Amino acid sequence: MYTKQPKKLLIINILDILKKYTDEDHRLSQREIAEILKTEYSMSVDRKSVKRNLMNLIDFGYPIEYSESVRMVPNAKTGTLEESFILSDFYLERDFSDAELRLLIDSLLFSKHIPYSQCKDLIKKLEGLSNKYFESKVKHIRSLPENKPANKQLFYTIDILDEAISKEKQVKFHYALYGADKKLHNRLDSNGEPREYVINPYQIVATNGRYYLICNYNKFDNLSNYRVDRITDIELLETPAKQPREVKGAENGFDLSKHMEEHIYMFAGNAVRVEFIADKFIISDIIDYFGNDVVFTKETENQVTVSTMVNEQDMRLWALQYALQIKVLSPPSLVENIKNDILEAAEKYKEV
Repeated sequence: MYTKQPKKLLIINILDILKKYTDEDHRLSQREIAEILKTEYSMSVDRKSVKRNLMNLIDFGYPIEYSESVRMVPNAKTGTLEESFILSDFYLERDFSDAELRLLIDSLLFSKHIPYSQCKDLIKKLEGLSNKYFESKVKHIRSLPENKPANKQLFYTIDILDEAISKEKQVKFHYALYGADKKLHNRLDSNGEPREYVINPYQIVATNGRYYLICNYNKFDNLSNYRVDRITDIELLETPAKQPREVKGAENGFDLSKHMEEHIYMFAGNAVRVEFIADKFIISDIIDYFGNDVVFTKETENQVTVSTMVNEQDMRLWALQYALQIKVLSPPSLVENIKNDILEAAEKYKEV
């Protein structure tokens, strides 16, 4: 129970009650608000005080809704019945619906790169945007894998990248990969020292449960993609970033949606025109990966020919994933690489 509080906090406490106990499905009368003030805040007030403070909150711009009804009551002096307007069913409109908050919380739970402790803190903050009824409904999603690998520099890295992109500045960082010890180890240069990357950053995107940086490695003239959770020791530089128009693949402007459709696994490099035959039952998967710009032709009862623009390395990996359902027709270099991949994979299982 709260200790007794001064009357000047009454309006703050009423707002707190609306945040904690109300939404469109859970409403409070003036009497119920007064009872909560007494039991939880040690404040004894009458309904008129509650109503006055509620109206003040509405005048201040808080999105408080209520219902209004009319009843006939006798005039205290004359005894004549007069109309009296009763306000009840008060609730605070929410910036986010419970479904929207659940979607945001699920996206955190499904993420593969946010450290466990930070994920828990973010979920708690999101729960605080609703009321006690929502918090009780999401108790069953509290289970998180405490032992998942994570880069504790992630949020700091994102902050620096946001600043660099806004200011059109370069950044430098080390890039790490996991070892058998389940720890991140920086890539090394020819001298055995952590390799330094000087990067022109353009966009941060989320795909496949990861954050990626779309950028240009300053030594080259094409677009590159880096996993943000593998970036370490980032530093904002004062040198101006190379403009996207100076980079191959973005000469006519950077089209993010097109870039994402052509780089389904975020390998670096430009897209090529790929054609393949696919079983029709995976058409939904094809659209999920390649988007609505994919072209279908030569449809038969069970198969269809597919044409799309995609990064060749991305397509090589995707083709292996769907090797039993597709056959790549072009370009020839991709066909040859996939053939070799399948033969090499089959060779590994000869002795099993």
